[in-house]
Order: sequence, then C-alpha cells, then structure tokens
Amino acid sequence: MKSAFLLAALLPALALADSVNVSLTTAALKGKGLPAVHIEILEPIAGFKLTLAKDGGKPQQWKGGGKPGVTRTIELTQPEGVAKWAGELVINLPNGTTGTMPLEFETELVGPLSLAVDMDKDVDIPGRKLHFSLNQPISKVHLTVLMDTGVTVVDDDIAFNGEAAGTKLEVSWPEAKGQVMKINLRAWARSNLYTDVELTNWHVDIPHDDVAFASGKWDVSAEEAVKLEASFKLIQDAVEKYGSLAQIRLFVVGFTDTVGPTAANRTLSFNRARSIGAWFRKRGLRIPVLVEGLGEEALLVGTPDEQDEPKNRRARYVIAIDDPPLRNAPFPPKWQRL
Repeated sequence: MKSAFLLAALLPALALADSVNVSLTTAALKGKGLPAVHIEILEPIAGFKLTLAKDGGKPQQWKGGGKPGVTRTIELTQPEGVAKWAGELVINLPNGTTGTMPLEFETELVGPLSLAVDMDKDVDIPGRKLHFSLNQPISKVHLTVLMDTGVTVVDDDIAFNGEAAGTKLEVSWPEAKGQVMKINLRAWARSNLYTDVELTNWHVDIPHDDVAFASGKWDVSAEEAVKLEASFKLIQDAVEKYGSLAQIRLFVVGFTDTVGPTAANRTLSFNRARSIGAWFRKRGLRIPVLVEGLGEEALLVGTPDEQDEPKNRRARYVIAIDDPPLRNAPFPPKWQRL
C-alpha cells in the first residue's frame, strides 16, 4: 500500500503592531513532525510569551525572543487526531509596552492511513460492489475496474462526506462482459493522506487430461507428453488473451489418492507438479511458473485411507495474477517458482 501527505497551508499571517507575524502548521504526519506555531520577528522586541491550553486542559507556556528576521517555531505535542487550542501571545515591546493577540485554532496529528478490504467478505463480484473502511474520516475514493476483456468499466472519483473512521462504505460498478480482472481503490482522508489497494482475485482454470505417472514416480513419459502438449496450447492461448492486461502466472498444484503415507504423498504430488511445470517451461512457456503439492489432503472424491481412486490422482493448472484460491487446502500453499 502507498501513502502521501501534504502539510496544511499556512494560515493567513496575523500582525501585532507590525512587530511579528504568526502562522500555523495545522497538520503533521505522525513520525514526520508536529503541528506548530511560527512566530516571525519583524521588528525589535523585548521578548514574547505564548500561552496555550489544549482541549480545555492546563495551560502551557513558551517564552522567547530574537532579532528581526528570526522565526521561532513552537511545536505542539498532542496525541494522534484533532486537538483544539486556545490562549494568547503576549509581545513585550522595547518601550516597555505589551501587545496581546488571542489565539484559537485546531491542529491534527495524522497517523498511518489504513484501507481495510476483506477479499472474501467485502468483495461481491456477482453483485458488482465492494465494501471497505478507512481508519480516518474520508474525503473521496477513486475506483478503477478492469475486465479481462480489456474494458475498463469504471475509472472515476466518488465523493464522500467525511464519514467517521471505521465506517463501512460501499462502491459499485456497472455490468460488463467478461470477468473482473483488477480492482484498484484509492481512498483520500480529509487530511489529504491517501492510500490504495489493488484486488486481483481473477483466475482461469485450464481444462486438461491428467498425466498418468508410474507408481511412486514423477517423470513424464513420452506417451503422456501428448496431454501436456494439448494443455500447453491452451495455456499459450490464455497468455495471448490476457498477458497484455496484467502480469499473469501459471500455477500447477498436484494431488494424490490416499494410498501411502500422508507426508510421502505430499512430496510425491509436489514432485509431479514440478515435473509438469518444468515440461511447460522447457516447451517454451515464458510466464512465471509456480508449483505446490497437496498430496492426499485435498481429495476430490472422499475415500477411506489406502484406497486407490484415480480421480484423486490429479493436477490443477491455473492462470492467475496472484495466488489462486485452493478449495479445502489443508495448509497455506508455499508456492515455489521454477
């Protein structure tokens, strides 16, 4: 996630007897500075005293002075969020007189911006909408939705009304042909901080005839290579169709039946997936290839232990941008790139 922050513009300068200008930095990014009062000395003074109370609390005082041309900066310590300050600036002039300037203003210390979107719970692809929340009051979002036909169905700003931090908000997009390939949502807080998220849950399964391996082996025989040749053509067709729209990858995951030890089957399924992926690479596939093996721990057909079931000895070929969803995966996949 990316973020940027622009300090609030200095407030119009206030003058006191032509001796000083006072300006404010009303907002700062946490860890990058603090809100501050800037006192620019224009003419000789005997000194100044600044008194401010934050949010009605105990007054704080700062004293200082300097020659004309000097600017004194008083940083205002506060917790994250908005603070209200009230008080006065007293200027001691060389002739023994004083001038008083009342002050009342708000400052904001802005913490890191966080945009929350749960791909499983908040993104409704069939309903063409998504929900999200921001951890600061929101100003607007920019929504971009790209279909796998190459059509961008929306690329617009959507205004909000400063809804409170954590409010569940919704955006939507119009109906269009194809599958949603990428959703980019950029959100601006009222502080001018922004952040974005890109959602790329798009994937395409490649239909194929599964390669038959010898028992306990993972070498692709010459007789079975014809199946991979047919799959390679379909994968290349997908690359030509979608490769210009996003950085796509091929994922190959292997499975076994329940015959044999669980750990050995996991290793066997991985080695078979790696052999298939390596065959595609050697054949000339130019997109990244990643492999994993789930062994007998994600059966297509439920069986007792040690039961021979050909339908469970299979592989899955998936074209995707990010890691594809694996139904009933017993553990988070650790994809290995070839």
